[in-house]
Amino acid sequence: MSLAPSRSLFFLAFVAGALTLGASFYLEYGVSLRPCFLCQVQRILLATFMLINLVAALHNPKRSASYLYGLASMGCALLGAVTAVRQVLLQNAAPEQVGDCWPNLQYMIENLSPWQALQRTFRGTVDCVEINWTLFDLSLPEWSLLFFVAMLILGILQFLPLLFSRRAVVTRQ
Repeated sequence: MSLAPSRSLFFLAFVAGALTLGASFYLEYGVSLRPCFLCQVQRILLATFMLINLVAALHNPKRSASYLYGLASMGCALLGAVTAVRQVLLQNAAPEQVGDCWPNLQYMIENLSPWQALQRTFRGTVDCVEINWTLFDLSLPEWSLLFFVAMLILGILQFLPLLFSRRAVVTRQ
């Protein structure tokens, strides 16, 4: 695998993440949509994803380090996808299955242990169920899920040359 395509893929993933994060900030500050707890968790994972890909693109790592960056990037994308799936499921759940309303994430962090705050966040709140904005009949969590799945596919495409090069070496021996 050539390092140039790997570096380009890391930069492409960074740019895609930056555009997505910029769009989420525009929707918050330009359109005045307030993000729920799960949206904030997805933003944190997106920012981590972007940082990993930016460092990887600037670092120009050797083959093994490139795969470590790729695994870390795919891990963030996978966690983001899981979080987005949870929010999509909450939006499609019956209203009685949704958790209580909490003041804000900062309040939860200050008054609960990190594990309790995370559990309450994934149980969902009334804010997580509201669909305030759609594009092409898809809500924000669904768009977020599409983005994270696309980034997972991009990461898998980055690992395909490794799989095929190892098989070729094994069959030659």
